[in-house]
Amino acid sequence: MTLFPVSAVVCRDEELRTIDRALASARSGRGGALFVIGEGGIGKSRLSTAAADLGLAADMCTLRGRASPIGPMAPFRLLTEALMSLQRSGTPIDVAQLGPYQPVLARLVPDWGTPAPAHEGGSLVILAEAVLRLTALAGRERGCLMILDDLQNSDAESLAVVDYLVENLAGQPAMLLGAASSEPCPALDMARSAAQRGSAGLLELRRLDGDEVRRLAGVHLECDASHVPDELAEQLWADSGGVPLMVEEMLGEMLRGGLVARERDSGRWRVTGKLHTRVTGSLTRTMATRLDKLGPQGRDLLSVAAVLGPRFPVSVLQAATGLGYREVLRQLHAELTAEFVAPDEETPDWYAFQHPLVVEALLTLLTPDERGALARRAADAVLAVFPELPDDWCQTSATLRLQAGEPAAAGGLFAEAGRRALAQGAANTAVSLLEKSLDLLGHGTDAQARADALAALLLALAEAGLVERAVTAAGQLDEFTGLISRSSRAELHTRLAWAAAVGGRSADGLAQVEIARRLLGPGAADRDSAPIDVVAAHLVLDLPGPDQVGLAEQLARRAAKVAEKARLPMVACQAWQLLGALSRPRDPQEATACLEHARGLAVRYDLPIEEIHTLIRLGNDEALRDGGISRLEHVRQEASRVGAVTARFQAETCISFQSILRADFGVAGEILDQVLQSASRLRLLEAARYALLQRAILAAHQGRRQEMETAFAELRHQVPEHAQLTPRAHGLARAWCALLEEDRALAMAEQSRALAAEDQNPTVYPLTGRYGLDLLLRSLAGELDWPEYQAVVAAPASRLRWDRQFALFASAVLHGRAGSGRDAADAVEQAVRVGELFGTSRNIGLRLVAEAAITDGWGTPVEWLRRSEEYFHSGGVTAVAGACRTLMRRAGVRVTQRRPGADNIPSRLRAAGVTVREYEVLRLLARRLGNREIATRLHLSPRTVEKHVASLLTKTGLPNRTALSELAETTPDH
Repeated sequence: MTLFPVSAVVCRDEELRTIDRALASARSGRGGALFVIGEGGIGKSRLSTAAADLGLAADMCTLRGRASPIGPMAPFRLLTEALMSLQRSGTPIDVAQLGPYQPVLARLVPDWGTPAPAHEGGSLVILAEAVLRLTALAGRERGCLMILDDLQNSDAESLAVVDYLVENLAGQPAMLLGAASSEPCPALDMARSAAQRGSAGLLELRRLDGDEVRRLAGVHLECDASHVPDELAEQLWADSGGVPLMVEEMLGEMLRGGLVARERDSGRWRVTGKLHTRVTGSLTRTMATRLDKLGPQGRDLLSVAAVLGPRFPVSVLQAATGLGYREVLRQLHAELTAEFVAPDEETPDWYAFQHPLVVEALLTLLTPDERGALARRAADAVLAVFPELPDDWCQTSATLRLQAGEPAAAGGLFAEAGRRALAQGAANTAVSLLEKSLDLLGHGTDAQARADALAALLLALAEAGLVERAVTAAGQLDEFTGLISRSSRAELHTRLAWAAAVGGRSADGLAQVEIARRLLGPGAADRDSAPIDVVAAHLVLDLPGPDQVGLAEQLARRAAKVAEKARLPMVACQAWQLLGALSRPRDPQEATACLEHARGLAVRYDLPIEEIHTLIRLGNDEALRDGGISRLEHVRQEASRVGAVTARFQAETCISFQSILRADFGVAGEILDQVLQSASRLRLLEAARYALLQRAILAAHQGRRQEMETAFAELRHQVPEHAQLTPRAHGLARAWCALLEEDRALAMAEQSRALAAEDQNPTVYPLTGRYGLDLLLRSLAGELDWPEYQAVVAAPASRLRWDRQFALFASAVLHGRAGSGRDAADAVEQAVRVGELFGTSRNIGLRLVAEAAITDGWGTPVEWLRRSEEYFHSGGVTAVAGACRTLMRRAGVRVTQRRPGADNIPSRLRAAGVTVREYEVLRLLARRLGNREIATRLHLSPRTVEKHVASLLTKTGLPNRTALSELAETTPDH
């Protein structure tokens, strides 16, 4: 580009020191991330190169990738280049040590093996974890440096992986250095957000001042800054604006023009002519002058290269120019050409322009006709060299065809690139590519190609959570009447019906299903009917009636059977996922089996988004069965990073539901607020409705009736009647609120309404109370006997952990009433263990069975009531706390009123019955004071203090006063 083969890093001393410290930390196992931010030409790439040199000097393993600004963003291009650079470097890395993550990375680096169907190669979070583990493996002995340049040109999926790395590099022997433009872009937002969180450092490169421009000129002139002529330094500073690239370019132009020369005798530099101001277009004029010197062949070669982009392979350049391999290399290594391009350090037989601004300057020298002709030659060359258009060559070819004035060809290529992106799980990238395809495949082109692109776009919009945009596309479907087959039109209406189902628009979806069935007619082939059946199965669930679940299961089973036979893997996945939901209330094990089958299909046919949906359902089943939510947390991150918005909402509402059951009310409320805000904005009605139901349940489980009714009112405003949600509304919200208000009769009435609603409209949502709370309430009321109890708990659907705790409490009541006190107490112990995760339910169970235990004379009801009273008093549920105190008095225990300061007593001591005054005495025992000293400080008599000490010994079970003093010393102040 200039006379200077390597750009100098001048006046970036502090930045270099920061990078050096970060590299040293990474080598010691304390990794992290730095982002270099700045405008074009400011020196981001040269700082990255300097960082690479520092890493090389420290013998660190280095990976480097650069995002391309040419054409649409290709998924994972940036990561692939970085990983390939590690492979090309010859660094000995035994990727087999990555275990199951090896085949995940093989998706990007084929030489690392073939992804096995059993591995989760399509998962974005797993891919990010695989990259993280690779950096840890590469840096195990000497540290690892990953440099990612031009992040502003990166795809969303690569940025998601970068964000994951940033959050997880601490404690790893690796450092990530990312460079991005200071212009507004997602990469800049990510970098600033990471810096605000404290997860990454931010180096914002400023322009050079006058003295620094002089220093830079001195470096290139190989003289001290003080020997740079003042006139030259001032001109460079004035015309460059302090941008290092422009300083170098202008200085090189002055040297080539002889305007600055070195005196032969003194060796000093002097100005020999008038220094022209060349700010606007100076780089372009320089390019034009030097291109003229190259001759027609050299100029043509560089022009083709510029059309291809900042990086280009020799093979494509050969095919485009018709030159032989040796001639192409001779041209590329010619003295003048070498000022523009250099061998790519990362990829053999690839070359790169010295700076993206050079590409822009070269392209401005071409007329539109010249650029179009060159783009056509380049596109033909790419197709000749890469007939299958692998990786991002499909998008590159699409861009070249568009520049060549071939919109139909470009549209077809963008459509294919969009389908590939969707198959990789990159829903947002797919939407962008497919919308561009439809713009190009306008009316008058191949109608079937346009219909295929629209079908893919509808699916991508649904997966990206852009349901409103999908529904508005209904008006475009009429344009295909008479232009494509009836089955193709039916497919479009089916895709639109699916988008409506995702968005909770049942009426719109069923209307589209009816249109699709009419188009196919009564003799439709199974292959055409299966996609309609699975969508219809989802939609009929929203209709009231006792037979809707059965009808949905019939449709789903028919679709699953036909889809697998006809090799329609996505349809089969959706059918088996729905079967998992439909069978869960009947048999959770059958549900899990259906979902595992769906997951196997998603992995086998490389359907990452369907795999995410299946993993969410499996994670929800695991949470219902055992109470664990780690799988849901994992898949929530995955769905978020892959851009599957609807799947993310599903995962979040599953997590918030479990948080309510666990009494993590703050966590649940925060998640629901976020889901409701986003789902309402995106008009994802189904997600919004379910979140509103959960908000009502959240309020109910805190005894907040007004908040519960407000949530229900908002839910009714959106949908006056939702048969699938009604059983939970009564059994898990209203019944619970009544219990926390100590209104047992109302609780039983609400529970009865829940079961009646479920009988009338079977639901796919479990935990309606049928297998849990209803058993406990009816056992307490004397309405449940052993035969009925045994029949209920024998059902496979009774095995969910939440329900099991209540069933065990109910069995305790039945055992106690039958005179089997030991069995009853054992059942309570089991219920407490099963309900360990569920604070509110466990304690309401203890409060309820304690009442029966006092009446029937078994167990340790006072102990249970103390625990329950402490829990509900702390939670502000005064009705239940008061009932517990009343029952303790009924059991003959003296219960003191809650005095001011009671909340300062540690919960363990409060549960043991320690009073406020006793706690004050205990705190003074920590100072080893005698009874008289304590009495003086508390204004009590020594005899009263003695009684308090005796009471403390009894309640704590400690042997003596010394032990009490030691307890006081180790008990933190509240």
